[in-house]
Amino acid sequence: MDGLFEVLLGLILGFITMYWLFSLFRRRRNKETTEVQSTVLLERIKNVCKLISVEGDFAEIYKYENTRERFMSLVSSKKKALIVINAKVHIGYDLQKIKLQAKNEKKQIVLSTFPQPQILSIDPQLEFYDIKNGLFNAFTPNDLTALNQEAIKHIRDKIPQSGLMETARKEALEAILLMEKLVETIGWKLEYSALEISTEEKEELNS
Repeated sequence: MDGLFEVLLGLILGFITMYWLFSLFRRRRNKETTEVQSTVLLERIKNVCKLISVEGDFAEIYKYENTRERFMSLVSSKKKALIVINAKVHIGYDLQKIKLQAKNEKKQIVLSTFPQPQILSIDPQLEFYDIKNGLFNAFTPNDLTALNQEAIKHIRDKIPQSGLMETARKEALEAILLMEKLVETIGWKLEYSALEISTEEKEELNS
């Protein structure tokens, strides 16, 4: 009887040990799978964000005048030109400001911060018309640099009324909704309640 008891005890202990090892392996495997899923999701979300960029073309006519005075302001000389500014503007986002966090235990990706759109670049091309030099105030090569800067400022001042910022915000919201669908495909959830997104904006995009 003692031998039988020892055999049974050994089998029970062996079964318990095998079950414990199997449970430990399964938990570890599930944890590794979850961590891999969260890493892949975060990378895919970052790639979606990289696609957010709005491009705008501007065509503006800019009248430039510069007056230089000589001899105690008794004599003035004016140079002027009509400049056509063709500029390409890119609006986008600083992706380093996006804050994402994976909560593996809840299978949740938390998007807590999404940056505001900003001007990424302004590339102006200038064409000069009706150039008139003054007697002692002529255009010089250095004027091109100064005029290029003035053209950039001129276009920058026009951007708020162009609707490009609003378009960029809409593109960002579409990207967030795309992230949400992407996350849901593997049974996770995107949590972005910290962002200020109105119900009307979401309904407009879903319509």
